[in-house]
Amino acid sequence: MKRILFLLIIITASNCFAQQIQLSTTAEVSVITCGPGTNELYASFGHSAFRILDLENKIDRVYNYGTFNFNTPNFYTKFAQGKLLYQLSAYNFGDFLKGYHRENRWVVGQVLDLDPVQVQKVYDYLEENAKPENRSYQYDFFYDNCSTKLYDVLEDAIGEDLVFKSDFDQADYSHRDLIELYMGHQPWADFGIDLALGADIDRKASSKEYMFLPDYVLEAFTSIEIKKNGVLAPIVKRTEEILLSYPQESKQGGFTPIILFSIVALLIIWITYKDYKNNTRTKILDTVLFSITGVVGIILLLLWFATDHSATANNFNILWAFAPNLIFAFVQHKNPKLSKYYMVTLLILLDIMVLLWIFNVQVFHFSLIPFIIALYVRYVYLWSWNYRSSKLSK
Repeated sequence: MKRILFLLIIITASNCFAQQIQLSTTAEVSVITCGPGTNELYASFGHSAFRILDLENKIDRVYNYGTFNFNTPNFYTKFAQGKLLYQLSAYNFGDFLKGYHRENRWVVGQVLDLDPVQVQKVYDYLEENAKPENRSYQYDFFYDNCSTKLYDVLEDAIGEDLVFKSDFDQADYSHRDLIELYMGHQPWADFGIDLALGADIDRKASSKEYMFLPDYVLEAFTSIEIKKNGVLAPIVKRTEEILLSYPQESKQGGFTPIILFSIVALLIIWITYKDYKNNTRTKILDTVLFSITGVVGIILLLLWFATDHSATANNFNILWAFAPNLIFAFVQHKNPKLSKYYMVTLLILLDIMVLLWIFNVQVFHFSLIPFIIALYVRYVYLWSWNYRSSKLSK
């Protein structure tokens, strides 16, 4: 029993000592930027992390704010609700690189021009933050992610000496514009993002807000300065190409959202024309159309009100994907007079959507244009049909 107690004391003392390592004067802090991947959506925007390198103490660790625990209870439910906590993980830098080498993604390191005291402050901050009781945080894709954390950490550790000088906001991009810069090879992901995210991401992004994307972290640090003996100097003292990527053929074409919605729009307009010529109504089309738009509307409302995702609020796609349509799909034939007024309501909602688009309150995906035109055509015809039916029923 005494041996076990002695062993526990030794292990505890070793851990305490390990957490209080004094780095050598040659230790360095690097900002690591990893290039975008092409296989998975989450990799499309790249990645950012810190590296602490101290050869004298045999330390080469990465501090990665982009990890989470797959064993979290109700993992997928929490992920969908925006309640999943992300974590800071600290581990061997070589292990970190293996995945990026496998995926043919470039990795660049920017070694920061910090004095030994500042390096120690950053290291101590990261080590403290990596403890199990401190490592979890509420992730937000735009405002608190693995990339935004880097400047935040430096600001907390040595903030009084930092001077942020980037002027990205002169480009006049919104958050949605910035996302779309990376979505050229994934048209369906681009459509899904535009559908799920609301008007809040269409305001002009500030310079610091550009740093939710790793590429802009890399660019920002080329202009950030630090006070050294009262004099401002660039914070990056050298840039290292750690991994190179080889060119790959971009996969273009395929069945894209604009093709799908154009086909659907042409089908709706063609059926409506046939109905007009034959003085009839294709009920199955209206049932399917109202059901689908209603279901999509319910999903968007749940993303807005039943999750903690800040970017899914104020989503005016609900004006065309109108949730009550799901109910109307099964009662539309019963009361022509009510249906007539319902069509007027839907047409007004589409008008409001177009105005919001024109005035850039919210930018909708361009592939919706033919579909919205088809909805206009169908709703006008249904208004006319129900108007005539209500007259005949008197």
